[in-house]
This record gives sequence, C-alpha cells and structure tokens, in this order.
Amino acid sequence: MTDTPQDFSPPASQASIAVDVETLVRSLRRKEGSWVEWGQACTALQKAGYNSQRIFEETGFEPIQQNQVGVAAQVYTSMVNTGASEAVRSHFQRKGSDILYEFRILAPAERAAAAALILAHNLDFDDARDVAKAMKEFSRFGSLPQGFTDTAGDAMAYQCWQLARQNSDLQERSRLIARGLKLASSQTARQQVEQLLVDFTVVPRRLAPRLPLYRLDAEEQSPRIVPVVGKLPLSTTDLQAVPLPEEIAPFRMVKFSGEGAWVALPGWQVILNAEDPIAVLEMSDRLPVPLQGKVEEILIIVDRSQRQWDAESYFFADNGGNLELYWFEESPELQILGRVVLVMRPQKILDEDYTKDGWQIDD
Repeated sequence: MTDTPQDFSPPASQASIAVDVETLVRSLRRKEGSWVEWGQACTALQKAGYNSQRIFEETGFEPIQQNQVGVAAQVYTSMVNTGASEAVRSHFQRKGSDILYEFRILAPAERAAAAALILAHNLDFDDARDVAKAMKEFSRFGSLPQGFTDTAGDAMAYQCWQLARQNSDLQERSRLIARGLKLASSQTARQQVEQLLVDFTVVPRRLAPRLPLYRLDAEEQSPRIVPVVGKLPLSTTDLQAVPLPEEIAPFRMVKFSGEGAWVALPGWQVILNAEDPIAVLEMSDRLPVPLQGKVEEILIIVDRSQRQWDAESYFFADNGGNLELYWFEESPELQILGRVVLVMRPQKILDEDYTKDGWQIDD
C-alpha cells in the first residue's frame, strides 16, 4: 500500500464496476490491507450504490464501523495531502481510526498538527476529543490570546489555563496546570500557565445557556407541503409544469428541481417573529452542547436579521469562510451571521403506518 492512498473512482463501464465492487467486498470480508483501505472501500461501495446495511451483510463491517473508518480515512488522506510527517503517516496508517475520526471537525491543515500532538505525547482517544475541541475553539479567536501561539500544543495549553483559572479545587487545578505545561508548544504559553502557580484567583465560569429545544409531538404540528399552481384561469401546461414534491425524512423537507428546498414549520410565535429565518440541518451530537439521548438529525432555525451579540444566545458566525455554530461568552471578533431562535427535534412516531390509516380507532 502507498503512503498516499487515493479515493476509489468506479470505472466507466458497468462490467468493470461489477468486477471492482466484487473485489472491494472480498477485500473487506477478508480484512485485507490497512484500516485506511477499509474506509476507502466502504466509501467506494456507497458511491457504487451499496447502503450500509448491504455492506454489513456482505462484509461483516457494522454501519457504525463503516462510518468511523470511512470518515477517518478521509481525515487521513487530507493529513497526507497537507504535509503530515512520515512518522505521523506511518503511525496512523496502522491504527488510530477512532482518534482521527474525532478530527473530522477540524480544518484539513489543523488535522496533521493535532495528530502530531497525539503521537508526540502518546495521547489516547479521550485526549483526542479534547484536542479537537480545544483547537476548534481556539480557531475562532480573531487575535490569539496573550502568550499563546497558533499551534495544537498551545491550543491545549490555553484550554488547561482557562479551565484551571475557573477551578477552585486545588487538586484539579494542579492537574490542569501540569497538563498545560506538558502540552504547551511555546515558552510564552508555559509562562502563562506557570503564573497560575502563584495566582490563585478564581475566575467564575459562565455556564452556557440552554438551547431553545423543541420536539414535534402533535400530528397537527407536522404539516404537509403542497405546491401551488397559481390562480385561475390556468392552462393544462401550468398544471403539468408543477413538480411533484418528494418529502425527505425526518422533517418532511421538500426539494424541487434545482438547488432550492423548503421545509414546513409549525406556526409557533418564535417562528412568526423571525424577520429573516433560514434552516440548517445538523446532527444532535455535534452542537456546542451535545443533546442527550438518541443521536438524530435536528433542524436549526436561524434569524439572519439578528446579528447583535448577547451572552444568552447561540449564533452562526463566519470562521474563515465556514459557517460555524457558537456560544460566545464575550463579544466575538468573528462576524455574526444570525441568531439561533429554535432547535427542533423530529417527531417521535412509533408506528408511521398507524398514522396513515384513517379507519383505525382506539378501543
């Protein structure tokens, strides 16, 4: 296997596709090659039309494992392409898909630095999650905190410095200081952390506000979208020109031809009061404060007219051209693009067929 694995591209001819798919399935079933190749093979099979359940049945790779190695393989490839060292490439080619999976939230240029930090200090999976979180939060600063440089080690040192200042427990405070000194990349960052050895001031930590969370419960809160032909008189051509809406679960989102899509929302006051609302889809475990319970797709409603910071709200902001969701404890240097007015879970339906049968009655 080469050090720079490439994404699989199915051949043009249908016969060739069948041969290659068969080879990929056989390779996964026998667990041939490295985990990086497994991830690329899973991704290639999905592109060839295999769903995760079919891949599981034919190879033994469970859907959750397919997702992990598939995403981690993409992270690995991006690290290689952005100049990861030979030591980092060699180490993570053999193991560490769970660690690289955590780095999916980082920019490609940051992933190699994060992996190098993990390798240099022999950090584990739990540490990797902390590294990813620290670097993600560090990236939102318009100007770096005093004494800290734009490195993975200093991002972790800053996280430890900040948590230590907020902690009154001397034992935990000492642990955080020691960890910050160990992981800091620059001497100036170490000096910032060392100051906490003589400065015992506790800076109160401001708790993040609760997300404005709702779940669809009642049937009348889940409307159906119907296309409008226009106002009579109309021609047959007008009628035939209306596209057939195809609802997408779990929010009954509708896509028409082109790039546009619409989703029907209940007429709650918070929705009606929004001056310029837009909707963004996300997974419930990838919010600034991950939601408890089942991991599921949620809908975030953002009012683009509300761009004034306040500490009791969540905002979408521009981070280097990327749309990111944040809670800012203090007025940010990043450009605020809109305030989150609603986070919606999908409706819980125990038996979808039951709700479609109008003749069913309760005993």
